Amino acid sequence: MIRVLLFLLPLALGIYAFIDCLTTEEQKVRSLPKIAWVFIILFFWPVFLGPIGWLAAGRPKREYAPGGGAGGAGFGFGGRGQGRQMAPDDDPEFLASLNKDGSTPGNPTSSAQEQDEMLKRWEEDLKRREDDLRSPDQDNPEGRAKD
Repeated sequence: MIRVLLFLLPLALGIYAFIDCLTTEEQKVRSLPKIAWVFIILFFWPVFLGPIGWLAAGRPKREYAPGGGAGGAGFGFGGRGQGRQMAPDDDPEFLASLNKDGSTPGNPTSSAQEQDEMLKRWEEDLKRREDDLRSPDQDNPEGRAKD
């Protein structure tokens, strides 16, 4: 069991460090250029030096962001500048996009009426086109359908 851990631990740490290095933005990498860190991780993978060096000296420092704790209170880790995810009904941008068309959930307004009118226009247009295809005209005396 110990032999398996001695093989899997450096492998897992190396894969994590390698992927983390590749996905980190070039401007946020510390100490050395990103390509140098990739080669250091790959060449010194088996002896832990590459992955540990990346985690200690190359990886960007985490930034504190408000609202990261349990229940959204306090400070937590921001995770490379990404905002935390919200449910759609808590996201003000999503709610504002719903109100742009004048309708809100549970209170349909003129947008539903506009959609009904548009559907009626489309149906009328479709019916007119079908009638044009079925009716004989001067160019087509046999009354065959047009291509």
